[in-house]
Amino acid sequence: MMIQSQGHPSAPPIEEQPGAGMRQEDMRGLLEPYQVLAPDGELRHSIEGAIDEDLMIQMYEKMVLTRMFDRKAVNLQRQGRMGTYAPYEGQEAAQVGSALALSPHDWLFPSYRDHAAAVTHGQSLSRVLLYWMGHMEGSISPEGRHIMPPCVPIATHLTHAVGTAWAAKLKGESQASIVYFGEGATSEGDFHEALNFAGVYQTATVFFCQNNGYAISVPFHAQSASRTIAQRAAAYDMPGVRVDGNDVFAVWLTVREAIERGLNGGGPTLIEAVTFRYGPHTTSDDPRKYRDQARISAEWREQRDPIERLKLHLLKRGAWSEEHEARLMERVSALIEAAVDEAESYPKSRPEEMFMHVSADMLWPVAEQREQSGLCAERQGEA
Repeated sequence: MMIQSQGHPSAPPIEEQPGAGMRQEDMRGLLEPYQVLAPDGELRHSIEGAIDEDLMIQMYEKMVLTRMFDRKAVNLQRQGRMGTYAPYEGQEAAQVGSALALSPHDWLFPSYRDHAAAVTHGQSLSRVLLYWMGHMEGSISPEGRHIMPPCVPIATHLTHAVGTAWAAKLKGESQASIVYFGEGATSEGDFHEALNFAGVYQTATVFFCQNNGYAISVPFHAQSASRTIAQRAAAYDMPGVRVDGNDVFAVWLTVREAIERGLNGGGPTLIEAVTFRYGPHTTSDDPRKYRDQARISAEWREQRDPIERLKLHLLKRGAWSEEHEARLMERVSALIEAAVDEAESYPKSRPEEMFMHVSADMLWPVAEQREQSGLCAERQGEA
């Protein structure tokens, strides 16, 4: 049974979006992602009654905040004030648009790169910095939100997202879960196990893949014979949607529809957001060794940038101005600097903390390692 989006009449049902009808034999149009807002700022589809100007401005401000924060975090790492960091510049529409579609009580499972989604859903900037500065407190979810710690092992958190949605279903609670991962994670067994269980138990789980073309240095075509990730949903009898990940409107509408469908008993959805990360996989690698950065910059940063796209639309509508922009940049800069000050004033982590909260009873090899780390810290004058 096809379930129409409630409260968002202009959002096409998932089954009608390009690439979504994966249960059908005809796969024409599969490669064309669903798009609402074109790169020139013009609308391809009406959004009347679905996205108003207040939400548009909120989307824009969140994307600007998270991009400036990302750049600041990279600078902090380069200055030796923070550990290795995973940047996401270029993927703001995918993360902000999807997180804004959530309700406050929904579950969010980020990978190590999804800070924009976590911040949009309520995580503080300072806690994101604490995480990358090596503090356990950086993994704590804010009160009233369900934001799990960033997951570094590839794809292992997908099954966790299925579990929380299944638990909510068993308890009769209206809670969805969204889990973020890259296209590289779809080559892991955990991906298939998670989709299989979600399909069997019909959980309200949104599998949100940000396909930026590379699993570190491996291009997608070298790791999969599938033309898309969305088509893999067919194996688990669930909708698969390919969406323009740089179109914040298309992302928001698609995720919103998927959540409403799931909570109404329609089960899980696999969303492939086609996007691109401008910078390196992490601050420890050099993308110039495996990508043509000049060509990519011309194709993505200059022509498909998610923030510039929405700004053009707002300017054309008369809903934004350079004065608005200046005030926003001033406000964003102040928020980011305050977050940096808060994080850097936090008490320094102790080496023994890495052995805490691993198991109920500490095993002897772990206890031995903790003791050795303490002796090492004493010799270095850090105890």
